Amino acid sequence: MIRYLFAPLAALAFSLGLLLAPQRGTAQDAGEVYVQIQALPSQAEALEAIRFYEGGLSDVKGFSLGNGFHAVALGPYSRGDAGQVLRVLRAEGRIPPDSYIAYPSWFAERFYPPQDGSAPQAPAPQQDATTQQAPAPQADLDAALSALPDESPAEARQSEALLSRAERDQLQIALEWAGVYNGAIDGAFGRGTRSAMAAWQQTQGLEPTGILTSAQRADLLGQYNAILDGLGLASRADARAGIRMDMPLGVVDFDRYQAPFAFYAPTGDLQAQVVLISQEGDQDTLYGLYDILQTLQIVPEDGPRQRGSSDFRIEGRSSSVVTHAEASLAEGEIKGFILVWPAGDSQRRTRLLEQMQASFTRTPGVLPHDAGAGSEQSIDLISGLEVRKPLRGRSGVYVGTDGAVLTLASAVEGCGRVTIGSGLEEGAEASVA
Repeated sequence: MIRYLFAPLAALAFSLGLLLAPQRGTAQDAGEVYVQIQALPSQAEALEAIRFYEGGLSDVKGFSLGNGFHAVALGPYSRGDAGQVLRVLRAEGRIPPDSYIAYPSWFAERFYPPQDGSAPQAPAPQQDATTQQAPAPQADLDAALSALPDESPAEARQSEALLSRAERDQLQIALEWAGVYNGAIDGAFGRGTRSAMAAWQQTQGLEPTGILTSAQRADLLGQYNAILDGLGLASRADARAGIRMDMPLGVVDFDRYQAPFAFYAPTGDLQAQVVLISQEGDQDTLYGLYDILQTLQIVPEDGPRQRGSSDFRIEGRSSSVVTHAEASLAEGEIKGFILVWPAGDSQRRTRLLEQMQASFTRTPGVLPHDAGAGSEQSIDLISGLEVRKPLRGRSGVYVGTDGAVLTLASAVEGCGRVTIGSGLEEGAEASVA
């Protein structure tokens, strides 16, 4: 779905080409940035959005993000001009409120305007000649800009005082992500936070006052959140599983239930997966689930594990995927989730995981034990998830009270992990003596 307008068009309808003279040249010229206003899952949807925005704005560009999504952006502009464009157009309701400054290095390649004859063309905007408005005179444009002056340090402190504790924490987190802050996330803007703000302002070519204006705070958070662009992060309530949380619905979608799991499978090239965990149980059930998950193919063997009296967390890492699984027991219900993400994308995976954990909410109900019972089940599957199978199985003889087992050397040759027992989930770790 294309987001069109978030507020009625202001009476002052002007062309961005008259508002500011964009900096011409290639996207790689030093100091040039863009104002990104949308990211869409197909080029066709992006071209439709471009057609809409070109009805009232100029310098609209389309870029591939390299992950299957396509960005709609304005520019390029100098860093200072881009901030002014962002403030004015957001205030006028002409671009979405979550638009932000984007850097050329974030884009893979431009598909609009076409760079050669083979590139797609956006359809010409359809406009009713009887309702078209003439561009406003320059005096009106100047008045619009002057109505949105940048805040003085005193005004910035006043607007800063209205921030909630969560919003102050978020700014410190964003400064930490930007590499300029390494203090506590405590919402207290002391000397360390002020120095970090000044350092960030310097990186942006701004006066290092150490007090972020409202527009600067928006720019900082926009940069911080840009890494999640294209994932379609949105709140999803799974009433049957009794779980609500933010999920990357741009890359996964509901597939099926198979107790105790609700599967959200990949919808595109990005091989990501989300699995909700929902079942009735007690501590023994929780501990059994903890053991079983570690036998699954989607949970690599390497990585930290932590089990408490009422919860657990598992992280498995391999050369191809990183899997995070967590669940907790409360009032006879075990709920949690599994995130499977491609290896090599750690920054985005970490941010996504933080968002999923922060938004995870229990709602009434759990998956019934027979959910998905009609599905065909292979002997190598547990509730629809493939079990990690041993490379080989051999017999041995206990030869001591200390648990020593005698077997053939060829039985364990080349094995990275050896267990003794009836299966991986029950086997005890062993070392070759």
